[in-house]
Amino acid sequence: MDSMIDPAEQAADDLETERPEPTAELTAVLMGAVDAARSAIVEFEGGDAAEGLVGEYLGGALEDSNAATHRFLAAMPGYQGWQWAVVVAASPGADHATISEVVLVPGPTALLAPQWVPWQERIQPGDLSPGDLLATPADDPRLVPGYASSGDEELDELAAEVGFGRRQVLSQWGRIEAAERWNEGDYGPDSPMARATRKVCRDCAYYLPLTGSLGTLFGVCANEMSADGHVVASEYGCGAHSDTPQPATIGSPLFEPFDDGVIDLTQPVAEAEPVEG
Repeated sequence: MDSMIDPAEQAADDLETERPEPTAELTAVLMGAVDAARSAIVEFEGGDAAEGLVGEYLGGALEDSNAATHRFLAAMPGYQGWQWAVVVAASPGADHATISEVVLVPGPTALLAPQWVPWQERIQPGDLSPGDLLATPADDPRLVPGYASSGDEELDELAAEVGFGRRQVLSQWGRIEAAERWNEGDYGPDSPMARATRKVCRDCAYYLPLTGSLGTLFGVCANEMSADGHVVASEYGCGAHSDTPQPATIGSPLFEPFDDGVIDLTQPVAEAEPVEG
């Protein structure tokens, strides 16, 4: 059985096979059109006033048997490293080339704008400001329908007792993700603040445990002088723990009083000048 051949691929192969090599005369016409290419850029940009926008000649290359591209450095503000590319064409027997296209293209060192990323993909925690809307993805794995089991026994039991639940609740995957983020964040057990003290939040009066399964590891700090309002790990700690003892003394250390009123101030006695012998 014969193998199937893509007609498009076959046509491309035939065209490549049938394409003749440019003659030396035609190559000379195409590669010698440097001045014509430069003039085309100046005309494209508005005439003689644009002469300074075309920099040094960077070279040319054959595109096929009837076309070549000449490149010039673009001397334009804001286009550092860009190049002018002029495509010229000629038929066999022609004594000059014609201009096919003039374009501005980035070179190897060109300054390019960063790739555009949709706002919902580049937003980071803390970027949301008043008036912004951030929709939850339709397939967000952190959420499950409210009628389904969330995997949190305490939450599911409460929803059953009340007789209704929220339209969506946090899934087990969502809770695990949040727990990992909180545990590794600024209020986790390995943060610099936590490593600087021996006391932990689970023993602190300011520690308010969360409800549900997350309450075994996390709570909210109610100490306005510490992590007030932040979710903290039970193993987190700081110097404002409710069991932090008061210092032994308040104020400056005690010293023996010194009464400067008993000192008599006298003028120093001038030294006698030496007598010459």
